[in-house]
Amino acid sequence: MIKQNRVLFILVVYLLVFQQIRAEETFAFRLYLKDKDHSAYSLEKPEEFLSEWTIQKREKNNIPIIKEDLPVSQNYLDQIISLGLQPIVSSKWMNTVVVESSDSMLIREIEKLDIIDSVKWVWRGSNLQLSNQNRRSDTALVSSDIILNNYYGYAEKQTVLLQGEKLHEAGYKGEGMRIAMIDAGFQNVDRINAFDSLELIGTENIVFPGESVYLHDQHGTKVLSCIAANIPGVMVGTAPKASYLLIKSEDGRTEYPIEEDYWVAAIEYADSVGVDIISSSLGYYYYDAQELSYEQSQLDGQSVFISRAAGKVSKKGILLCSSAGNEGNGTWVNVTVPADSRDMLTIGSIGADGKRSSFSSYGKTVDGRIKPDVVAIGGPAHLIDTDGQITYGNGTSFAAPMVAGLAACLWQALPELSNMELLELIRRSSDRYTNPDPEVGYGIPDMYKAYIEGQAYVKSKD
Repeated sequence: MIKQNRVLFILVVYLLVFQQIRAEETFAFRLYLKDKDHSAYSLEKPEEFLSEWTIQKREKNNIPIIKEDLPVSQNYLDQIISLGLQPIVSSKWMNTVVVESSDSMLIREIEKLDIIDSVKWVWRGSNLQLSNQNRRSDTALVSSDIILNNYYGYAEKQTVLLQGEKLHEAGYKGEGMRIAMIDAGFQNVDRINAFDSLELIGTENIVFPGESVYLHDQHGTKVLSCIAANIPGVMVGTAPKASYLLIKSEDGRTEYPIEEDYWVAAIEYADSVGVDIISSSLGYYYYDAQELSYEQSQLDGQSVFISRAAGKVSKKGILLCSSAGNEGNGTWVNVTVPADSRDMLTIGSIGADGKRSSFSSYGKTVDGRIKPDVVAIGGPAHLIDTDGQITYGNGTSFAAPMVAGLAACLWQALPELSNMELLELIRRSSDRYTNPDPEVGYGIPDMYKAYIEGQAYVKSKD
């Protein structure tokens, strides 16, 4: 009897704990709004929602500020809040807002609102915006790696393969160019001496608003080192003199489509602050909830939320560079989203031997476009770790910023070019442009060749 009572007691405790866990579970839904009516903002006063830098860039390139640039209507947000839903993140270009609620049935009420076009479930769990903020020391992290007898240090092959050193020798290292880095976080970047000369525009944490982007994660730190590290003889990135905007959009705790919403908010923030280039080393196709994952047939640049948003970046005069994905030796094989999007540079990975890294995603999109566009060294790549020391890593994540950095240098040299002219120039400079390969796209770009051809192109336009 005592044993039975004990078992019963344990069962009751288990049920109570289970009920408590279930009670704490919340849901997030993406609400697609019907229109942009009742906005508190006006196209006649863009300075209220776009920076002066962005406005001037748009004017210079004859890019109109249109209705999709207006922030989501506060009137609509107020209606949503009145139903007991908590807004988490919104997109002005896609006219959406993600809301959180512990009552999944409440969404039926929101669907009845005239302002709602449709609803999609994008997350389930607990503590959506409660981070595991780290305590840490403020001690500087100084590289103790052996100084090599070359300017780029351990990153030499990564830059030389793309003929980037010639572009640098010509005087173009990214000065005056503004680059947004979108990643999972930039742990210790503010403490590592490789980034002491980093020209910072600002930082933004989309996932945990108000929290530092330097607390976690290591991925963004390593990615940033490929483009912005600056310790001659140890590691110099491909655009050491550019200015940087660091944005955290990835929530590493789970994989749900809400991360697409964070990413879209990040590119919109980058546009509103004002940047020339966005470098992103994030990609998606599989989610914790299988029913939310994607199919290969959706890789057309239009079917997936994040890819549609990525397609809008080029229309704002910005060059978007994205990693292709690391699914080349898995079951998915192809590029991840948003790397299937149009009018952007998708970058795959090769080794120092010029051959595709086995993990690098490849293959044309379902509508027949070449992806990846170009390739750079990503398997393995030399990187700066979160302790400030040289390390190695494999991934298209590291190839992407190498190309993005040299694209910034090239654009610095040829400011007369539009973003789309720059993109095509980089493709044309690649070693397989006339015979693209499904595994490496147009191949390895020659950034100095692009510079020479770009000069001739600019003169021909005069």
